[in-house]
Amino acid sequence: MFDLTILNATILDGTGANPYTADIGITDDTITAIGDLSAAESRDTIDLASPFSDLRSPTPDLSERSGDHAVAFGEGGLLAPGFIDAHTHSDTYLLIEPSAPSKVFQGITTEVCGNCGASGAPISDISQLPSDWADKDYPGSWNSVAEYRALFAQAQPAVNAVLLIGHNTLRRNIVGYDNRPATSDEMDRMLQLMEESMAAGGRGLTTGLVYAPGMYAPRDELVALAAVAGHHGGIYGSHMRSEGAQLIEAIEETIAIGEAAGARIQVSHLKTAGRSNWHKVDAACETIHAARERGLPVMADRYPYTAGATDLDVVFPSWFAEGGREAILKRLADPEQRRRLRTELLDSRPTEEWGGVMVGSTTHPDNLRFRGMNLLEVADELGGGPVDAILHLCETDRLTTGAFFSGMSEENMFRILAEPYVMLGSDASLRAPTGPLSHDYPHPRAYGSFPRFLRWSLDGKTVPLPEAIHKMTSLPAAQFGLHDRGIIAVGKKADIVIFDPNQIQDHATYGNPHQLSKGITHLIVNGTPTIINGTPTSQQAGRIL
Repeated sequence: MFDLTILNATILDGTGANPYTADIGITDDTITAIGDLSAAESRDTIDLASPFSDLRSPTPDLSERSGDHAVAFGEGGLLAPGFIDAHTHSDTYLLIEPSAPSKVFQGITTEVCGNCGASGAPISDISQLPSDWADKDYPGSWNSVAEYRALFAQAQPAVNAVLLIGHNTLRRNIVGYDNRPATSDEMDRMLQLMEESMAAGGRGLTTGLVYAPGMYAPRDELVALAAVAGHHGGIYGSHMRSEGAQLIEAIEETIAIGEAAGARIQVSHLKTAGRSNWHKVDAACETIHAARERGLPVMADRYPYTAGATDLDVVFPSWFAEGGREAILKRLADPEQRRRLRTELLDSRPTEEWGGVMVGSTTHPDNLRFRGMNLLEVADELGGGPVDAILHLCETDRLTTGAFFSGMSEENMFRILAEPYVMLGSDASLRAPTGPLSHDYPHPRAYGSFPRFLRWSLDGKTVPLPEAIHKMTSLPAAQFGLHDRGIIAVGKKADIVIFDPNQIQDHATYGNPHQLSKGITHLIVNGTPTIINGTPTSQQAGRIL
């Protein structure tokens, strides 16, 4: 007797192997049988009858790519381990919108949170969260990782979560936004907070070294904190100091920190930003290959888009970012400091390059009209240049303006996605077409990353489908220590996605981002049906892993 059987499944098991056809039996939250289960008793059954439903027939070979045309598979769909989003920012949003629609309709069953140095915990109060988290209403309060976990269990999100600990979060707690090394006492307190957070379920340390206050930390501080993660078998992940002009040096620093700390190493959203840096892709990949050849556990993640997204004020120099939000706003209001900032921004890039920066989320009512416009268009509307537009938006939105930054090579993106150590990560927090998370203007990657990559694979534009599935399942599962997930096998947890290869497609665009992806027909999380026949069941069984 099973709780759930899935009959006539064409299975891509997550290892990179070609598909096979079988039935799957699930008891409680675990896969307990794979084979011919047509005569078995089960409380619930999903029958994926398709051209491949005969267990004695040859299995289809999906290793061959199909050019520019989708492969025809029939009506039953393909079954794979639930997708693991290796790089997300959903930490606190999982408490607000636990149904996680933008994620589950991509086939995602697990999110790796706490990236780029920012995590939902530990905090001393809600004001320490990034601005787009701090302005939300939550179902309770928390400070520690343990308290966050209790709220997570109460909210019961639809997806699992892996919690990484943000270095910016730690430093903001103890040191604040000062541009200086931590004192001995402050360092001890950060180490203690990191140890407590790992003991409470953290899986590693992340840094965001282009953001304040992380940018002010010396390397020895990062090594010491990452060593706590390494001691617990965790990772060191980094949004590096540079993804453009100093890309190779930044990769070398990331590897050196992880190696010194004894932690597994995760290069966040690997890219070559800026046309003048596109030629560095070979050197970047060779640097990682060389470290892996030395036996270092270096991995990376990437999203399938050529524009990144972050706060618009990331363009401000480090001296201007010191002290935090109120200090920055005071500098913006100071004519002399504003002039100095304006001059540095004008010198930082040619005027026409600002046309590659699109405005995303805004908060001031007068700025809503600028969403989806590039900075040259905003400048025309306001009168003045693009740098003046930046200063206006950042000041009136009080540093909450989001932006999309173009300037990546599509050829390099496909090259990076094909690297064997690169897994898929959306670099996005969850969103919803309705409710409290529907009012901003996110990057389309929040809704479309995984179906987009699948579509490319099916259409022969990137790696073959078994390898694509591997990059979304067992590869991140191994990196983040999820040893009971990421593979369809007896004894593994029943996180399962079934998708229609003829219909799978992202629909979110830069002009209309709040659009759910299509083609996910069934989703099972910890043995619980979350989507059946394309419709949410309202059953949610996500856990902290």
